[in-house]
Amino acid sequence: MDRILLEGMSFQGRHGVRPAERERPQEFKVDVEVDSDLREPGKTDRIEDSVDYRRIRAIAKEVIEGESQNLIETLAARIADRVLDLPRVSGVSVRVAKRPVSMQPIGAAAVRINRTRE
Repeated sequence: MDRILLEGMSFQGRHGVRPAERERPQEFKVDVEVDSDLREPGKTDRIEDSVDYRRIRAIAKEVIEGESQNLIETLAARIADRVLDLPRVSGVSVRVAKRPVSMQPIGAAAVRINRTRE
């Protein structure tokens, strides 16, 4: 299976268990890996035959900038489920990370969610 990777997307959101985490926007980093058969777009050079990267980015942006959630697990799962609904996507892996203020020093807290079509 072939893979499309969108790495290092950055969005602002108000998510976290503690009220202080929701008071002002925090930076969330999102990586999405999509499993898809890319033989056809490799031959035709047509976006219609592939997965449109703009749609993947738009989904990540909508989820992160949308309704506040307690857990980054929820954010990653919502992104994964929506990307998996796109045509020609057979599997997806989503990583969501943030730098938690309450756990310094730490580079980031992150989760990775993997989903496949059943």
